[in-house]
Amino acid sequence: MRPEILQPLFAETTALDGVGPKIAKALAKLKLERCVDLAFHLPAGTIERVATDRLGHDLVGRRIVITLTPMDLREGRGRAPMRIFAADRDGNMVGLTFFNHPGWAKKQFPLGEPVRITGKLDAYGEELQIVHPEKVDEDPPLSEPVYPLSEGLTNKRMRDLVRQVLERAPELPEWIEPSVKSERGFADWRGALAATHRDPKEEIAKARLAYDEIFANQLTLLLVRQSARRRATRPLEGDGSLSGKLEIPFELTNAQARCVGEIRGDMAQERPMLRLLQGDVGSGKTLVALLAMLEAVEAGAQAAMLAPTEILARQHYEGLRKLAEPIGVRVAILTGRDKGKVRESTLMGLADGSIHILVGTHAIFQQAVTYHDLGLVVVDEQHRFGVSQRLMLSEKGKRPPHLLAMTATPIPRTLTLTQYGEMDVSRIDELPPGRQPIETLVVSEEKIADVLAGLGRHIDSGGQAYWVCPLVEESDKSDAAAAEERAEVLKARFPDKVGLVHGRMKGEEKDAVMERFARGDLAVLVATTVIEVGVDVPNATLMIIEGAERFGLAQLHQLRGRVGRGTGKSRCLLLRGNNLSETGRARLALMRETNDGFRIAEEDLRLRGPGEILGTRQSGDHVFKLAEAEDIAALAPAAQADAQLLLDRDGGLEGPRGQAARTCLYLFERDAAVGLLKGG
Repeated sequence: MRPEILQPLFAETTALDGVGPKIAKALAKLKLERCVDLAFHLPAGTIERVATDRLGHDLVGRRIVITLTPMDLREGRGRAPMRIFAADRDGNMVGLTFFNHPGWAKKQFPLGEPVRITGKLDAYGEELQIVHPEKVDEDPPLSEPVYPLSEGLTNKRMRDLVRQVLERAPELPEWIEPSVKSERGFADWRGALAATHRDPKEEIAKARLAYDEIFANQLTLLLVRQSARRRATRPLEGDGSLSGKLEIPFELTNAQARCVGEIRGDMAQERPMLRLLQGDVGSGKTLVALLAMLEAVEAGAQAAMLAPTEILARQHYEGLRKLAEPIGVRVAILTGRDKGKVRESTLMGLADGSIHILVGTHAIFQQAVTYHDLGLVVVDEQHRFGVSQRLMLSEKGKRPPHLLAMTATPIPRTLTLTQYGEMDVSRIDELPPGRQPIETLVVSEEKIADVLAGLGRHIDSGGQAYWVCPLVEESDKSDAAAAEERAEVLKARFPDKVGLVHGRMKGEEKDAVMERFARGDLAVLVATTVIEVGVDVPNATLMIIEGAERFGLAQLHQLRGRVGRGTGKSRCLLLRGNNLSETGRARLALMRETNDGFRIAEEDLRLRGPGEILGTRQSGDHVFKLAEAEDIAALAPAAQADAQLLLDRDGGLEGPRGQAARTCLYLFERDAAVGLLKGG
């Protein structure tokens, strides 16, 4: 139960003065529904002003606060602005320029009456001007924090609401180890929060808040690990009777063999395995997972493989069945689409143990699904599932099953610590022999006519292609609308050959289009990033990514990995806009230069640009509200060591610091971790 001390922060925003239904709705657009959301809604910058009593060219470009006397007025004709000429105390003149609402401006600034105003002083030729000055009754602060806003909210209103929240914010007990706090010069939590809202350039105060959030995250992961390690399970040791018969067309790479050894070593223990298998696109993770599942079956247990989408589940099912059934291992699939007798038959086979390996979507979590003896769970595309979902399947076994999570998203080592700190990590860091690198070209969007002509030649030669549409930001148009527009253009040029998938479509609709593409009925698949994971069409050897500069590096790498899955030479065209930043240029150059996902992930963390490090994550995990990528890189190792010290030396959550740490977990809504403790 949430500590009483935090209740004022978790009250609805409607508890604040001045928040009625209209303001509450505007706040909700920014996901600010409780006082704590406002507390963590930090300013994006500051407005700096200069109070002065005289005008001068030395102040051009600055926001000024000054008393002026309007002297003359010139009405604008047509679309021309209205201008009021005003003088300072020494008679220096400035034009107050209004592009709309001239009647309102005349009332606000009557001729001959001194008025206090604020605005940005500009030069228009030799003349000074202020566009849309603001009349003020009292001087605004010379340094004012500026908040991200939505329609219906002003910065002044947001500042007032934050002030009220800061007054409600309690003094909290200290959860940071004293020597860490002293060494880093951290203030108390409440002081750091107030300082950051006062001036977002207060780096140490901001670092304190980021540290707190990372500490809560690291402590959660350590508690999950501790909880899993406390429970005993059955060791699973195979005898090689199945894996020895497996017919695979090539030998394991050294990296695959090393990972198989690490997994088998974990499964032979009496504590449940918690291991993350990281492998670049095409590195052979699925084969490693199959060998782990065969190990479980050889030991008399069942294995389940969880995939994030139905199409990926069916793809895994077909691949595993071809390899496993010839050696006497029965593989089944269970998704939300399976109904009636087929579903009943699968449920019976799981319950009586005649099904050895189950592949499926979240349907394999359902209450009706019971296993004869579930020993191993494999979770594919790990970053799509949260910590709580990772633990749900553990309730499906007589004893907690071993857990192997996989991801094809190479993750920088620091972020691995913050996302998967409860897990041991295995890395497949080499590709199987014979896999050809994908040729990557950066092309200006001005040459789109040439790209379309090249796409036509590619289709005529029997090839297939993906066309990924850009992420749309700060626009009325959605990503789906951008994809629909591009699909219409391509359909006009290539009738009956173009399919479209985007995130707003229903799952069955998406799957139907993707299946048509996989069968070869369609030559071009236009998509948003929904194809980032899981589509495997060997004949698709061309990837075109429009607006490539808008994507994160890791996401570009994931999208590129959809091609290069067959024997043919594959290409990826990165279509870029003309307004490239230096960071954007560096990122696209790196994509052209390397196919190494791990190097790209590290560079993505360093360069950062727009977009999240893990691409657009549809994750069950909490995203960080306060900690940014550079904070995570700088603070995660120290926060993990601090959390480990709490558990090893300071009595866990039961000691005095532990009680404060509980408050921290509730503050950052990691309270599920508290429930993992005995008597939590």
